[in-house]
Amino acid sequence: MKVKNIEHITLSNAWANLKRIDFDYKFKNGQWKRLSRETYNRGNGAAILLFNRQKQTVILTKQFRMPIYENSQEESFSIEVCAGAIDNNDSALETILREVREETGYIINTANLVLSTYTSPGALTEKMYLFVASYDHTNKVNEGGGLLEENEELEVLELSFERAIEMVGSGEIRDAKTILLLQYAQIKRLMHLS
Repeated sequence: MKVKNIEHITLSNAWANLKRIDFDYKFKNGQWKRLSRETYNRGNGAAILLFNRQKQTVILTKQFRMPIYENSQEESFSIEVCAGAIDNNDSALETILREVREETGYIINTANLVLSTYTSPGALTEKMYLFVASYDHTNKVNEGGGLLEENEELEVLELSFERAIEMVGSGEIRDAKTILLLQYAQIKRLMHLS
């Protein structure tokens, strides 16, 4: 075992759990060192790329993100796939089906899990479950935009797949989960680029 004497110190337990973890780590040379890392645990999440093969479009959202604002005020509105935190004992699939309705105004009955990934393993415990699903106009039940009681205010965007890929290249789309799902769609040829 390369890790022992693990100590957890809670630094904050507000919106999520921020801990300092002190531990002994054994390096390749056999030396043990006492290390300290901070971890932020807000639970796991799910995200989805909604695509329409016939129209060659995708559904994305645009919303204000305070952590981005802290880093760059000019980039504070983020264009992303629909996503949300996995609550209670919900599965990743149950979560994403609910989030699609709340955020985008569409109802879908199923989605395909294409990969799961740690978004920032140096600091976050979060594991994201990434899905894809097709949609069409018959799935739209309302305007979406998120839930006011959850302090959400999202703009729903229907973009051509080609435009979304261009936005990744130009830096207009900077969100990692969104880039991963758009590139997945491109690699797996879910859509056709001219």
